[in-house]
Amino acid sequence: MAPRKIIIDTDPGQDDAVAILLALASPEEIEMLGITAVAGNVPLELTAKNARIVCELAGHTDIPVYAGCDRPLNRTLVTAEHVHGKTGLDGPVLPDPKMPLAEGHAVDFIIDTLRTQEPGTVTLCPLGPLTNIATAFTKAPDIVDRVQEIVLMGGAYFEVGNITPTAEFNIHVDPDAADIVFKSGRPIVVMSLDVTHKALVTKPRNDAFRALGNKVGIAVAQMTDFFERFDKNKYGSEGAPLHDPCVTAYLIRPDLFSGRHVNVEIETQSELTMGMTVADWWGVTDRTPNALFIGDLDADGFFALLTERLARL
Repeated sequence: MAPRKIIIDTDPGQDDAVAILLALASPEEIEMLGITAVAGNVPLELTAKNARIVCELAGHTDIPVYAGCDRPLNRTLVTAEHVHGKTGLDGPVLPDPKMPLAEGHAVDFIIDTLRTQEPGTVTLCPLGPLTNIATAFTKAPDIVDRVQEIVLMGGAYFEVGNITPTAEFNIHVDPDAADIVFKSGRPIVVMSLDVTHKALVTKPRNDAFRALGNKVGIAVAQMTDFFERFDKNKYGSEGAPLHDPCVTAYLIRPDLFSGRHVNVEIETQSELTMGMTVADWWGVTDRTPNALFIGDLDADGFFALLTERLARL
């Protein structure tokens, strides 16, 4: 079976970095066409820089990295330095990237790629706010039907919110963009907080990353050492959840995940619940299902895959 062609749209973020590393370590299953950066965890200048740092860490300077939208469609940018640190990749000391940004805008790269690849062969993998994806869909409506699938990290139902009482960060940052994407009619897989909060980096799991002894394993261990402090303090959990690697792990081992095909609507009107993902988990409305909403995973299998693949880099 041919590797799945993907574009990763991202706002790195330590967990974004691990998601990218997992994809780059899995050429049998994943062909990375490019990485598009968006403002989110930190401003665009840093997310575009961090994406290149991660590519260089993995030894993959051949992957084009494009800078995209520097703010949400209609709202003021909210960032998350309180979680990820001032750089977005606090923890390890990694050198500034030598590889340049690819020329052109991320949105145009998404449009051009979907127009030139065979229809139904490119999967979009957003790991941050959905601004770039929504902008591409709005600017070039002809590309929407050419998307094979959208596998994204965002939203929550049972876990409610992590940036507000009701909203997950990625969706809250740009709810209008999320609304466009969820109404696009394309197949969507949602890695919600309900599943990512079960992908916890416990001490034995982080020790396994560090014990790999390669630059990647040590850097990943240092990243999770840094950002686990936030979740341990907030949730009283054993470690940090690896949100975004759930996206790339799903592409490699979908059997590790389970969920329901339900309707998901995005709140864009109420400031009280702005960015809430209203998932009809119990099927109590007549709204048509539009997303596979993931709620559980085999955590041991997930971390075994992650450790095995990071050892390759």
